[in-house]
Amino acid sequence: MSDESFRRGALEAILMVVSEPVSSTALAQVLDSSPAEINQLLETMASDYMHSDPPRGFQLRNIGGGWRFYSDPRYADVVSAFVTSGQSGKLSVQALETLAVIAYRQPVTRAQIAAIRGVDVDSVVRTLQTRGLVQPTGTTADTGAVLYETTNLFLEKMGMNSLADLAPLAPYLPDDEEFNEVVKEMA
Repeated sequence: MSDESFRRGALEAILMVVSEPVSSTALAQVLDSSPAEINQLLETMASDYMHSDPPRGFQLRNIGGGWRFYSDPRYADVVSAFVTSGQSGKLSVQALETLAVIAYRQPVTRAQIAAIRGVDVDSVVRTLQTRGLVQPTGTTADTGAVLYETTNLFLEKMGMNSLADLAPLAPYLPDDEEFNEVVKEMA
C-alpha cells in the first residue's frame, strides 16, 4: 500500500467519526505530513467523491475552518425522513436539560454544555439541531469550537417572543447561606 493510499484511507476513517470539521493542520499532525500535502489530498478526495459515477450519497467539504463528510444535498429529504422517523413529539429529559443550558448560556459550545451537565452531549445536540430547536451560530476565537444558540422555532414552541421571556434562574439557585454550606461539605 502506498503512503498516499494509506493517508487517504486514514483520512476517510478519521473524517467518518468526527462531529465537527477538522483542520488540515490537525490531520497533518496525526499523519506526520505537511498541512499543504494533506490539504491537497483532501481536495483531490473531495473532487473524486463529487465526480464519481455512480454518484455518492456524501460529500467531503472544507467548511468552518476544517474538513468533514456531509450528506449530499440531493438526498436531504430521504436523510431527514430517516433521522426523524419514529420520533415522538416529546423530548427526553437529557434533551430538555441540554436545551435549557443552551437557552440560558447561549452562545455555548458542546464542551461547555458537557461540563455543565457532566455527560457527553454530542448526540443530544444533534437531535436538537435536527428538530430545529438549536443551531450553530459561529465558532470560538481561541479553539474554533462551534457555538450553539436556540432558534425562532424554540421560541415559538416555548410560547415566547424573545429570550427575555425565559423564567429567571435566581429563584432556583441556592441563597448565599445554602451555597456556603454546600461548599463546606465539598471541602
